[in-house]
Amino acid sequence: MSCSRASQESERQSQEEVSSGYDTLSSQDRDSILESPDSSQDTSAGTQSGEDPSDSGSETESESEESQLEIGKSSEEQTESSAEESSFSQGCSFAVEDLMKEAFQAPFPSEFGCPRAPCEHCVTENKQNEQVMPRLLSRGQFLLKVDCEGTYQCARTGLIFEVNKKTDIKYSVLSWSKYADLVVKPWIVGGPLFDVKCDPAILVSIQFPHSLCLGHHESLMTFKVFHITKSGPALESTVDHSNTHVKWHVSSLSPVGPVIQTQETVQHHGAVILYKVIDSHPSLSFRVYVATNNDSFIRDIAKAVKHSSKKFMKIDKPPVCLKLLENGKRYRLVSEPEAEITPEEIEFVDGSLLKLKSYIEVFLEQPLEFKLSLVELDSEEIVWKAKLRECDWVQHDQNQNIQKNSTNLNRRRKISDSLPEEENYMKRMKQIDTSDSIKKEVLSDQQLMTLARKFGKEWIELGIANLGLEIADIDAIQENCEDITVCKFRMLKKWQERERKNATAQNLYNCLENDASVEVHGILKGFLE
Repeated sequence: MSCSRASQESERQSQEEVSSGYDTLSSQDRDSILESPDSSQDTSAGTQSGEDPSDSGSETESESEESQLEIGKSSEEQTESSAEESSFSQGCSFAVEDLMKEAFQAPFPSEFGCPRAPCEHCVTENKQNEQVMPRLLSRGQFLLKVDCEGTYQCARTGLIFEVNKKTDIKYSVLSWSKYADLVVKPWIVGGPLFDVKCDPAILVSIQFPHSLCLGHHESLMTFKVFHITKSGPALESTVDHSNTHVKWHVSSLSPVGPVIQTQETVQHHGAVILYKVIDSHPSLSFRVYVATNNDSFIRDIAKAVKHSSKKFMKIDKPPVCLKLLENGKRYRLVSEPEAEITPEEIEFVDGSLLKLKSYIEVFLEQPLEFKLSLVELDSEEIVWKAKLRECDWVQHDQNQNIQKNSTNLNRRRKISDSLPEEENYMKRMKQIDTSDSIKKEVLSDQQLMTLARKFGKEWIELGIANLGLEIADIDAIQENCEDITVCKFRMLKKWQERERKNATAQNLYNCLENDASVEVHGILKGFLE
């Protein structure tokens, strides 16, 4: 009994010493203790249903007081990181459902994967994670299948996932510009924004790639994770960060990405991306984009080019800058031989939050080989350079495809010409009759239900944007049925009732061609065949 009492007394004294030592710590040191992996796991366990960790019962007294602060405070009052996090979460009012639609806007995977050049300022790390190549789904979404517990890195986006058992992870790159009003100073974008879908109980942590050079100013930088929760936008604490990634313990999943606060001038690992105008003129016209090496930024550039009134082709040149890009510094694009360059100089800013991405126009009267260099004005150092040759912009593949198609067409004509005239005529008429009858056949209820089962959660967007339904129609459909598949079927039925004789597989395929999933396209093609 005396041993037990002595043990209890010793344990009580030890706890008092720890408590006393904790009280003497600075608020920053306390936060670092609260954000340790063990405490983060406890927090995530309480928020697997999608709740914000700041709403849990484990919130400290100081955090509770700071949560009363609002975004409109002065910069002096914003120096407390937990106060900024709470004010950010409470000071923004918006419809999360509208912002989530960004996940359905397809990124351009062919634009991803700009490697980072070796940086003399970044500390080299020897950590190696298992590289996994994801499967590309429709609408620019990636699927990563992992078979067991471990840490896996996506070979396309650089995301690192830590899981505790076998699972599937779906994710896509989003645009920061959609959330520009929610990222308030002194916070700035630190890397790409992602929409991740997985069971939060299985996905332990995510490491987000960032485009910043930490250099010798790492101690002056504060990382957070921008997170759209059910209760609104929030800034959540990170577990750790390295020269390439920011680690976050998963609480719930939705649009998430790294943001940073620093008192120093921010330096970025950059990229220069080239597009050439495709037209019938013999002259050369290019767009030159100077960007941070950030998948969200590069995705926005590709999207802007795709939706331009002109046609472009991407010029395949090493995009990575040899030197860091610095906010506020001026750069000049130089051509040899001389070309018309507009503007000749630019002041670099990270345009991740801007809807319109700035670019430099390069024009040459004659299609000559030439060199391009991006030069920093202060130091006159070359930040990026490339030599462009005729073979870079001549579309050999397109010419080969045209020639191949012509060859195949001629071969089919020769085969047809060798058949007896009557047999050849009957064969052609049979093909025409069959094709026309399929194209004119109205879709049955069974076919519409088969399609409804393959529609994803983007069905409302497709109904309004592609099938011409009104939001009132969607509301009425959802109000009168609980089963989501039946809702999708009724949406298609509403379209069929309006189209009447034109409610054919061909017509529906034409309506959905650019936006529906691969599965839906496959079923409609099957109906046509």
